[in-house]
Amino acid sequence: MTSTDNKVGYSPKSVRPACSAEQAEAALRMLEGRWKLVIIFRLFERPVARLSELQRAIPAVTQKMLIQQLRALEQDGIVTRTVHAQVPPKVEYGLTDLGEALAPVFEHLLSWAARNPGR
Repeated sequence: MTSTDNKVGYSPKSVRPACSAEQAEAALRMLEGRWKLVIIFRLFERPVARLSELQRAIPAVTQKMLIQQLRALEQDGIVTRTVHAQVPPKVEYGLTDLGEALAPVFEHLLSWAARNPGR
């Protein structure tokens, strides 16, 4: 006999992802921080952005904090940093393939937020 999700084409809501608590914690640590999700969201809007563009898009973050969060995201392989050899130096940020793979997560998160406004 086959399971129900094979018959209907989707998994029941009660099914949890097949990963360990350690894997879940590691994934959440990569995204923890007040500004990381906002930065990733802005990079989905604009695939390549300079630091000043990100600062304008996220006015509440300080330059120091933005740089720290971008460095952490770069270290975790979510964001790529490209330095162009020119005067003044031009630095651009974009999402790596790993960062792009977060698109479905953001889609689900945003649809969840739309279903639960004002909470």
